[in-house]
Amino acid sequence: MATTIMVTAADGSLYHVAARWLGDATQWWRIARLNGLDDPDLSGLAAPVPLVLPPADATLGSGVPGVAA
Repeated sequence: MATTIMVTAADGSLYHVAARWLGDATQWWRIARLNGLDDPDLSGLAAPVPLVLPPADATLGSGVPGVAA
Protein backbone atom coordinates (compact mmCIF):
# COMPACT_ATOMS: atom_id res chain seq x y z
CA MET A 1 0.00 0.00 0.00
CA ALA A 2 1.39 3.39 -0.99
CA THR A 3 1.66 6.26 1.49
CA THR A 4 1.38 9.96 0.64
CA ILE A 5 3.45 12.51 2.55
CA MET A 6 4.03 16.23 2.15
CA VAL A 7 7.60 17.31 1.39
CA THR A 8 9.30 20.69 1.36
CA ALA A 9 12.72 22.03 0.45
CA ALA A 10 13.70 21.36 4.08
CA ASP A 11 13.48 17.62 3.34
CA GLY A 12 16.62 18.06 1.23
CA SER A 13 16.38 15.33 -1.37
CA LEU A 14 14.71 12.10 -2.29
CA TYR A 15 17.77 10.38 -0.79
CA HIS A 16 16.76 11.77 2.61
CA VAL A 17 13.12 10.83 2.11
CA ALA A 18 14.02 7.29 1.04
CA ALA A 19 16.35 6.84 4.00
CA ARG A 20 13.67 7.97 6.44
CA TRP A 21 10.63 6.25 4.97
CA LEU A 22 12.06 3.22 3.12
CA GLY A 23 15.12 2.60 5.29
CA ASP A 24 17.49 2.85 2.29
CA ALA A 25 18.60 6.12 0.69
CA THR A 26 19.64 4.31 -2.50
CA GLN A 27 16.00 3.52 -3.22
CA TRP A 28 15.25 7.19 -4.01
CA TRP A 29 14.70 6.18 -7.65
CA ARG A 30 11.56 4.22 -6.63
CA ILE A 31 10.02 7.39 -5.19
CA ALA A 32 11.09 9.38 -8.24
CA ARG A 33 9.64 6.83 -10.66
CA LEU A 34 6.31 6.65 -8.80
CA ASN A 35 5.98 10.44 -8.81
CA GLY A 36 7.25 11.14 -12.35
CA LEU A 37 10.41 12.87 -11.10
CA ASP A 38 13.90 12.65 -12.54
CA ASP A 39 15.84 14.81 -10.06
CA PRO A 40 16.30 13.79 -6.41
CA ASP A 41 16.91 17.41 -5.31
CA LEU A 42 13.98 19.00 -3.42
CA SER A 43 15.66 22.34 -2.65
CA GLY A 44 13.71 24.14 -5.39
CA LEU A 45 10.31 23.52 -3.83
CA ALA A 46 8.62 26.80 -2.92
CA ALA A 47 5.66 25.16 -1.16
CA PRO A 48 4.89 21.74 0.31
CA VAL A 49 3.97 19.14 -2.31
CA PRO A 50 2.47 15.67 -1.95
CA LEU A 51 4.78 12.75 -2.62
CA VAL A 52 3.57 9.18 -3.00
CA LEU A 53 5.86 6.62 -1.40
CA PRO A 54 6.10 3.00 -2.47
CA PRO A 55 6.04 0.32 0.21
CA ALA A 56 9.41 -0.60 1.69
CA ASP A 57 11.06 -3.47 -0.19
CA ALA A 58 13.96 -5.19 1.55
CA THR A 59 14.62 -7.31 -1.55
CA LEU A 60 16.08 -4.21 -3.23
CA GLY A 61 18.94 -3.90 -0.76
CA SER A 62 21.39 -2.45 -3.28
CA GLY A 63 18.93 0.19 -4.43
CA VAL A 64 19.74 -0.56 -8.07
CA PRO A 65 16.84 -1.85 -10.23
CA GLY A 66 17.25 -5.51 -11.02
CA VAL A 67 20.19 -6.08 -8.66
CA ALA A 68 19.59 -7.94 -5.41
CA ALA A 69 21.69 -7.29 -2.31
